[in-house]
Amino acid sequence: MPDTEGNVVTAADTTDPLPGLVGFTTALREAGLPCDRHRVATYLDAVERIDVGDATQLYWAGRLTLCADPDDLPRYDAAFAEWFGDAGPRADGMPVRREQRARIAPLTSDGEGDGDTQAGEQLSVAASDVELLRDRDLGELTESERRHLRELFHTLRPVFPRRRSSRLRPAHRGTLEPRRTLRGMIAAGGEPARLAYARKRTRPRRVVLLIDVSGSMKPYADSLLRFAHVVVRTAPADAEAFTLGTRLTRVSRALRQRDPERAMLAAGDAVADFAGGTRLGETMRVFLDRWGQRGLARRAVVVVFSDGWERGDTALLAEQMARLRRLAHTVLWVNPHAGRAGYEPVQSGIAAALPHVDRLLAGHSLATLQRLLREVRDA
Repeated sequence: MPDTEGNVVTAADTTDPLPGLVGFTTALREAGLPCDRHRVATYLDAVERIDVGDATQLYWAGRLTLCADPDDLPRYDAAFAEWFGDAGPRADGMPVRREQRARIAPLTSDGEGDGDTQAGEQLSVAASDVELLRDRDLGELTESERRHLRELFHTLRPVFPRRRSSRLRPAHRGTLEPRRTLRGMIAAGGEPARLAYARKRTRPRRVVLLIDVSGSMKPYADSLLRFAHVVVRTAPADAEAFTLGTRLTRVSRALRQRDPERAMLAAGDAVADFAGGTRLGETMRVFLDRWGQRGLARRAVVVVFSDGWERGDTALLAEQMARLRRLAHTVLWVNPHAGRAGYEPVQSGIAAALPHVDRLLAGHSLATLQRLLREVRDA
């Protein structure tokens, strides 16, 4: 980094590196890297845990926290060499796997002060794309982060809850089964044989996803539909997906396609009211009249994804949610805004529906969607 006299100042020559590091992130942003405030905060936190006088540690701290895509690496190397002079190591021929945890270095610090640790204590900085994206708001991701998130959706492993079936299976304990017991006695020549018992089988409980695709939910709609694709593909016979807006649209058949991009295109063609208005009460009534009352919602786990903004009659929404609660086994409401600090369910729709919901959950990040899958599994 050049000073006022034209000399090159390395990271080891600065007494307070924070302004220079923030300027470095600004230079990266001008070079085209997606250095938003979340990445800059992660980078500065990593720098506090390393020896900024060590150019190798400084290089890797920035590379692991500020680069979002393999295409960013050449631009990062060029900006690092220009900003810090020849102090930075060359990274040619050193590929980094996208989902690999990268350890910068174990450190030992003997200094004193607020930012120093006791002698002999080792620190390490680990960063990965997965950790950075897990808690990021789905509505604030850059395009490269969205592409990476699409890959992370494939790592989700939904486990459906179980319910008892009317069919029986042989068991050592349970209900006495007369027919099998008599057949065993006849086979033994009429002599008393072992008693035969049976228990009810278990099968996956149906899961129904109702996704609000109105204008207020537009930043989250694509990610939620991809989440629904993972759930539907896991158990096509036991999962259903619908979109809610100004009308009700069943997208289960489109989401059963194996390829996620083709599934998204098919779902987009089917949904005619994407990013439109919201009539939750009316669409919920249509769902219950046409699908839910006939058996789709009976004893099922129903998950409603919506922020609760309702343009229609809230009394109708409350009436239909009460009706849904009587049919379903569990009703979960997922609100992307519920995970934010200070959130209160004061929107007209969510206020009307909340008395008829088993749990209100957050759904703004990959981590909250993983917690949702655990809630569904334990329902």
